[in-house]
Amino acid sequence: MAPAPVAEPEAADAPVEQPAAAGIGAPVRDGKLEFTVTAVEPGVASLGSDAFGQKAQGQFVLVRVTVQNIGDEAVFFHGGSQKAFDAQGREFSPDATAPIYLEDANSFLNEINPGNTVNGTIVFDMPVDVAITSLELHDSPFSSGVTVTL
Repeated sequence: MAPAPVAEPEAADAPVEQPAAAGIGAPVRDGKLEFTVTAVEPGVASLGSDAFGQKAQGQFVLVRVTVQNIGDEAVFFHGGSQKAFDAQGREFSPDATAPIYLEDANSFLNEINPGNTVNGTIVFDMPVDVAITSLELHDSPFSSGVTVTL
């Protein structure tokens, strides 16, 4: 009886090429929204004025985004649904009140009609020695989100 042929390795054993992570300036989509992170500004000590403003517990990190509704009905963009992560994998939530001290925040429940685009700023209050390494952007609090590497 002849020996059984040796099976060739299956394609599943071959390395799988992962798509490149999106970064600043690259559009990414989650649900009915397309996000483009346009800038990240760390090291902001306070927002607003001395009389009407807010000081950071650590530092404010301002994340500037362009958000386009790619769906067929109006949707709300909510800055509070977004997440930031540091090099240790710690998750940071946006500051809920700080954006009111920015003239162009547009990040608190901003309704966007189909095809329209808004520019907004998401504000994170983080320790002064911490940098954002990635963002997880969501079209709603319940969506799976999309990652942007910084």
